[in-house]
Amino acid sequence: MITLAQRITELRTQKGMSRPELSLALGLPKTAVEKFETGRQTPTQEQQKKVAAYFGVSLFYLRGESNDPTTQDSWMNGVIPDDDPAPYLPPQPKRAPAVRPSPVKEGSMLDPILKSAGFQQAVHDAVVDVLRSKEGQQLLEQAVARYLRK
Repeated sequence: MITLAQRITELRTQKGMSRPELSLALGLPKTAVEKFETGRQTPTQEQQKKVAAYFGVSLFYLRGESNDPTTQDSWMNGVIPDDDPAPYLPPQPKRAPAVRPSPVKEGSMLDPILKSAGFQQAVHDAVVDVLRSKEGQQLLEQAVARYLRK
């Protein structure tokens, strides 16, 4: 498995940049990229986001967790790349949203937890992390394919 340090080195050399040039382009101290690439320092989450955005790759690819450099922003935001035109799909009739009963009765002792912003944010973050994984992307593709076949 490739490491974060190796991936940064690979991306930088592909672009033909020196370590100080990349540090400058990212708005980081002059020796920051050198420290990242040698493993003396791990980039913060924010610095990892800057590097990934600069090279146009996903955080998963940057960290060596995936070999697919595709950024997840495009499919997460519903943006279709210009080089991959979407096929024409006839308009689908609108369906009424399914009404599902709440699994927890109103007024239960779990209400404060379930309604708390911290819990909702944690669930949101967990779902986004799963959807950004390779398996999550496959599940999304299958769900979209099933929906389009209906």
